[in-house]
Amino acid sequence: MSRIVGAPETPLTVAQFRSSAMASPPAYPELLALAHNPSPDSRERLLLGVVALCDARPPTGELSPVLGEIFLTLARQAERDVRKILSERLAQADWAPPALINVLALDEIEIARPVLAASPILQDDDLLRVLVEATLEHQIEVARRPHIGGRVADAIIERGEPATLTALAFNRTAEISVDGVRRLVEQSRRVAALRGPLIRHPRLTAQLAEQMYEWVGEALRQSICARFPVDGRRLAAVVDRAVDDARRDAMAPTADDPERDEMERRLVAKLQAAGQLRAGYLIRAVRERRLGLFVHALAALGGFSVAGIREAMAAASPEPLFYACASVGVDRAVFPALLVEIRLLNDGSPGDAGERVWLRGTISTASAARSFRALIKS
Repeated sequence: MSRIVGAPETPLTVAQFRSSAMASPPAYPELLALAHNPSPDSRERLLLGVVALCDARPPTGELSPVLGEIFLTLARQAERDVRKILSERLAQADWAPPALINVLALDEIEIARPVLAASPILQDDDLLRVLVEATLEHQIEVARRPHIGGRVADAIIERGEPATLTALAFNRTAEISVDGVRRLVEQSRRVAALRGPLIRHPRLTAQLAEQMYEWVGEALRQSICARFPVDGRRLAAVVDRAVDDARRDAMAPTADDPERDEMERRLVAKLQAAGQLRAGYLIRAVRERRLGLFVHALAALGGFSVAGIREAMAAASPEPLFYACASVGVDRAVFPALLVEIRLLNDGSPGDAGERVWLRGTISTASAARSFRALIKS
């Protein structure tokens, strides 16, 4: 087999691959022969020829299938650094072989990223395949891709992955439908990272912004009022009513809805039996405004009675509740914030009497359990 004109006699390093340029592109038959030669030296010389072709005028007509076979064969044999070079060189080439671009798009993320971000070869069906088959990092790159179509945006929203949703919300060029924006706004109830980019999104409507006003922070509320002609005082009153409703709903299971209370007790028992009930679940329950679930979970974790936990929740001092939480592993640094959320859901209880015992220092779980039982006799 003849050697390529200008090809070196010794193997090339990847750094040399990046900077090499041949005086003239090699003949296609020579490249095709090298593509079928498995020796490392042939692959290196083949890559040098391919790089030269990338720098030359793109092939057309009958030569394109031949080039496609060369590229695909090289990609299947190549080392990681070689595939990364190919991805970078072909990322914006509108003549690149579709089969190769799709192979690179499903490669490890550092290799896939250039073609996912820019390749004009990738169509909606190709991107949908990446969403289904590739890693979360690949999915995020798809969501960031400029001018992604409505089908792809809808698929991202349907999957509901917070990191991918957030990347999509930041993508101002994505073709997101009116219903898609509405669904993103609804997702922002649980995914806080969506709120900022959505409030600045060009497709957000005043009506959707008013809905978001209920669950965003003060700074974002000011942004809503600055962007849209909304009445901040009227929306604040709506928020106040919603908070009051949430407080009533949170306590309803213990007093007005015994059926729901029983369902929550069974859920906690099931989680405990499966070994999935941990201290972190208490924080999650409060943040989801499910105070009845918090009561049952804390009682089950600490081996306390539900009546005892409810007594602590209604006490004049937060001390008994702190000891109950500390006995199951809730960090004393976390407790103050947790207490604030509980009071919002529980009509201000427990009260603020007594000293802040969580500031005294670390307490063992056993000592905390003994202290709780000494204060609460139920």
